[in-house]
Amino acid sequence: MAGGPSTKRKLIDRANSTVVIVTSVAAVILVFSLVATKTLVGQAGYQNRVINEKHKTLTQLKSDITAANQLDNSYKKFTGTQQNAIGGNLGGSGPQDGDNAKIVLDALPSTYDFPALVTSLQTMLSSQPVKINSISGFDDEIAQGANQTSATPTPQPIPFQASVTGDYKSIQGVIAELEHSIRPIQVQKLDLSGSQDKLTLNITAQTFYQPAKTLNITQKVVK
Repeated sequence: MAGGPSTKRKLIDRANSTVVIVTSVAAVILVFSLVATKTLVGQAGYQNRVINEKHKTLTQLKSDITAANQLDNSYKKFTGTQQNAIGGNLGGSGPQDGDNAKIVLDALPSTYDFPALVTSLQTMLSSQPVKINSISGFDDEIAQGANQTSATPTPQPIPFQASVTGDYKSIQGVIAELEHSIRPIQVQKLDLSGSQDKLTLNITAQTFYQPAKTLNITQKVVK
């Protein structure tokens, strides 16, 4: 039969071509599906991690809001008392007057300020009938500038020296003023000389300030 084998060959070649094309298309579709599935699975995992972190952040935020409200209420109670913690008048202007927040800040300031300390000491010593001979110390403001804030603040010493002259009773009054000072004063040395009517008291001591606490707000990248 004329053309028989040739026609069959053509039909076979055509069938083979069709199979190759169909297989290639199927392979492309399969590879595309696998890549798309992997991408979608990765995106789904990423979104789940983001959602989980958002839930954690929301939980922490709610806890922080509750704590902030409790702190606000406690602060109002702390400053709203009729008399401050050391018996002073809330509306007064004396060294022991003011609300409890002012008392705390006066007791342990958050910044290094040696001139303010000298002024405070002058006011304290002037409350007694003594002659202030000197108030001295080393103003270390430049070096202390690095300690103005801290994640874990601790009290930092401010050393000073003072010298006063007065009678026995007034010198006793000066020592009592140091003992009852709002600011913590650690007396390291007392040198007393002279007669009962005219005594000179030399004081070597230190007080403190505590740097402000920093609040570290961080951002987290979800990968």
